[in-house]
Amino acid sequence: MLQPVMHILKHKNIILASGSPRRKELIENIGLKVTLCPSEFEENLNPSDFGSFPEFVEETALQKALEVETRLTREGRPPDMVIAADTMVTLDGKMFGKPKDKQEAFDMLSRLSGKEHTVYTGVVIKVNKEVVKFTENTKVFFGSIDEDQINAYIETGEPMDKAGGYGIQGVGGTFVERVEGDYFTVVGFPLYRTTSVLYKMFKNFLNMPTCTTLTVVPF
Repeated sequence: MLQPVMHILKHKNIILASGSPRRKELIENIGLKVTLCPSEFEENLNPSDFGSFPEFVEETALQKALEVETRLTREGRPPDMVIAADTMVTLDGKMFGKPKDKQEAFDMLSRLSGKEHTVYTGVVIKVNKEVVKFTENTKVFFGSIDEDQINAYIETGEPMDKAGGYGIQGVGGTFVERVEGDYFTVVGFPLYRTTSVLYKMFKNFLNMPTCTTLTVVPF
């Protein structure tokens, strides 16, 4: 809950480095006003260069945030805060991003059918020179789905901009038997952890002069 620090946050120019309306809706549901600004960072990082899934999604989110902040500052519109996120589906040690075409979407969904997989969402919050990074993960259990169901789902168009080829908040949610962990991590924005981090970052402002410089407490 952010209400104790909302009087501070409501005056901030907060940029969400994303074009995702679902992420914008989630963050606005906790009371923040944000402006969408899709990152132009080319998501071409090599997973093999990272020691873990969290490192990969956090670095991708960081590069999104840096690109947006740099671009807006260059345009004379420097943000007070940039929030970025990256979501990745993993199965058997492999990462599934957004499918490049219908065939890849079919292959992804076929592999997820009847199995447990893990979804990682990395989040970066950047305020001036301070950066906080974290990752949440949630287990998702798919029921068995046949080729007709997969093909029909692909024709809805929903899988094409979703990590792993499905959106749990849409039609793709009908494939999910259950989840273990934060549901919102699968949607693409872990609300509890994000709210907790923001509260810790800004509670230092309480009862302090408005000129006080923000010091971020390590997590």
